[in-house]
Amino acid sequence: MPGRTVLTLGEYLKQQMKNPLFHKAWEELEPEYQLAKSLIEARLAKGLTQRELAKKVGTKQPAIARLESGEYGKVSLPTLRKVARALGQRVQIRLIPERAKQKSKAA
Repeated sequence: MPGRTVLTLGEYLKQQMKNPLFHKAWEELEPEYQLAKSLIEARLAKGLTQRELAKKVGTKQPAIARLESGEYGKVSLPTLRKVARALGQRVQIRLIPERAKQKSKAA
């Protein structure tokens, strides 16, 4: 379309991060994103499909798909441990300090 600028994903995210509500929501979802990413990377490193991993864990493929999509609302720590073991991994949970809120640059 003439007159429209096409943004890369990185450019779009940089632009959206200027919105405080978007930025806050993004930061709140970061742990889920990181967990989903690590699950997918570990599964692929083992050369497993979701179905194969599900069989090793004793569940069904849609359950693995939900984990990999970041749907952790009802996932228990024992379930995550089971998946991690099937991938030759272990679960590590830690608390880290919240980032200090940036001071407004308005003077």
